[in-house]
Amino acid sequence: MPTTIDRTDRALLAALQDNARLTVSELADQVSLTTSPCWRRIKLLEESGYITGYQAILSPKALGFGVTAFVSIMMDSHTKEMARAFEQRLMEIPEIVACHNISGRYDFLLEILARDLESFGEFAREVLQTLPGVKEIYSSFSFKAVKEKRVIPVSEKHI
Repeated sequence: MPTTIDRTDRALLAALQDNARLTVSELADQVSLTTSPCWRRIKLLEESGYITGYQAILSPKALGFGVTAFVSIMMDSHTKEMARAFEQRLMEIPEIVACHNISGRYDFLLEILARDLESFGEFAREVLQTLPGVKEIYSSFSFKAVKEKRVIPVSEKHI
């Protein structure tokens, strides 16, 4: 990954974060380039790892998920093998939409979607408690999302 990116690269990253459906021509207009150099810069940003993919942002509520839970997991063992088994199993569970290995009392923080509290309870009993190495589970529920859009800072003062 290049160690520095310039103002034009940052402008491209910001524009794509705001709307990844922009055409190369529209992006080029926004950053004052012609289409060919703009396309080359985007490809270089992709190849160098600054852009890791593109995806649509879906509405959990519209898709029937009324509950967002944040679940802290404490492991009973901290071996590499146990962590790998746990992480591998997580990747197979679509209701777990994010997972972070964290510091502090708990080892992992999961973001989980469920249709309702009853289905979350069933999921916790039948899935979470059966994950490899789980010692303790602590759940919190979101009342509302205050800031949902994940936008990575790309201004000059940040990178």
